[in-house]
Formats: sequence, structure tokens, C-alpha cells
Amino acid sequence: MTVRKNQALLTADEKRRFVAALLELKRSGRYDAFVTTHNGFIMGDTDQGPRVGHRSPSFLPWHRRFLIEFEQALQSVDSTVALPYWDWTADRTAASSLWAPDFLGGTGRARDGQVTEGSFGAASGRWPITVRVDGRDFLRRTLGAGGAQLPTRAEVDSVLAMPVYDAAPWNSASDGFRNHLEGWRGVNLHNRVHVWVGGQMGTGVSPNDPVFWMHHAFIDKLWADWQARHPASRYLPATRTPNVVSLNDTMRPWNDVTPADMLDHTRHYTYDTAA
Repeated sequence: MTVRKNQALLTADEKRRFVAALLELKRSGRYDAFVTTHNGFIMGDTDQGPRVGHRSPSFLPWHRRFLIEFEQALQSVDSTVALPYWDWTADRTAASSLWAPDFLGGTGRARDGQVTEGSFGAASGRWPITVRVDGRDFLRRTLGAGGAQLPTRAEVDSVLAMPVYDAAPWNSASDGFRNHLEGWRGVNLHNRVHVWVGGQMGTGVSPNDPVFWMHHAFIDKLWADWQARHPASRYLPATRTPNVVSLNDTMRPWNDVTPADMLDHTRHYTYDTAA
């Protein structure tokens, strides 16, 4: 069984293996297919039209499936690798260990945001940005620019306390756990982290930054924590609803996956007990 660990608890060998698997997926071209998929959905998901991966109830099961497929791709390179998660309520600064040169590298340089150190820095030549929204072909970050702050544990707990999964109008104006976690309402958890990292993480091609996967693994863990805290609460909507994916509807781009299929993550992986 795959066990996803807090990135702060990874051994040096686990970090090395994770980075090496990422680099191999990039070299082979398989990595960029995930970037293309994500960008297509985030650009197509709108509040008033059909929406699947974002601004909708299926934000969480869609990304759960997306992460499973990516994790399986990593494991096809190295069977020992699992997706680590980044607990940004604890590792809150640009000096945190995940930004070290031996792991993800740090923030970008002032003039253009270019990441200059580590395996994903432009100088390494191993992480060209080919699926992009502008002409820049290097990884960019602006960690904490403009005084942005990562969400706190108290803010996370306030969202985990919400007993209802989602509600009409089932978009970025909705009340409920999903939308507050996604970040369109209230304290803003998920979206705020994308903005804090900056660079490609602030765009539809956010998976270009490897931290995307660690951020979303933590978002997925928070959903799992919510499920455990509210066992009587269910995915909503349960019945067919225009423009959104109900409990038993299939989720594009897959033709055989529904939100119901994604409710039990333990069939695929578990999380360690570290918070």
C-alpha cells in the first residue's frame, strides 16, 4: 500500500528518488501531458457553464483521480516513490526544507522569477517549461511576494468544521466545505497557496511546478480528514444537476470514473499520521 508522507519527514534517499522520478517523467515527455490536461480543464471550467476540475463539487474527486494517475506514473519509474504532501500550515516560509537546493529549489530571482538552483532550476537544463502561457521557458516562483501569507492551522480547522460538502449554485459562489477549501469563499485555502508560490503556480499550467503535486496531496489529505470528521456528510449533489458532476456521473477526461469511485482513498493509498 502506498503511504503518502509529510515532505518534512522524508529521508534524503526518499527526496532523491522522488526528484529523480520527476526528472525522468519530464525527460520522457509524460510529465507535460499532465500539465496540458490540467490547463485544459482550468481554462474550460466556468461558473456558468460545464465545470469539472474547478469551481465545482468535483474539484476534490477530480484532483484525487488526477493525483492517483500521476503517482502511478512516478511509480512506473520507481516503485518506491509516493507523493509527499506539503503541510503549509507548518512549513510556512521560503526557508522551509522543501525549498532547499536538494529538493525543489527556492524562490526565483527578483527580475523575472527564474528558479536558479536545484534540479528544477534553469541552469540544470533538465526542467524546460514547454507547456506555457507565455514565452518564458523556465520555472518561475515568487514565494510570498507582496506580503502574502499561507493559511494557518486555525483557518484550516475552521473549514474542516463545516458539515455540508457543497451547495447550490455549485460554483465559486457556493457555501460549504468544498468551496471554502478550494478558496473562492471565506479564508481561502487552496487558491491562496497557489498565489503565495507564484510563477507558474498562479496560472493554469501550475503543474509545471513540482510543488503542485505536494500542495494538492495536502488538499486531498484535508478532504480525507473532513470525511473522517463528518462520516454522515456526503458528496453533493447526489442527483443529476446541470453543468456539474453529481455523485454517479462520470468525470471527464475519464469515461469510467465517478465521484462515488473516489470517496474512499484507502483503496489506493493512505496518509501517515503526521500533521
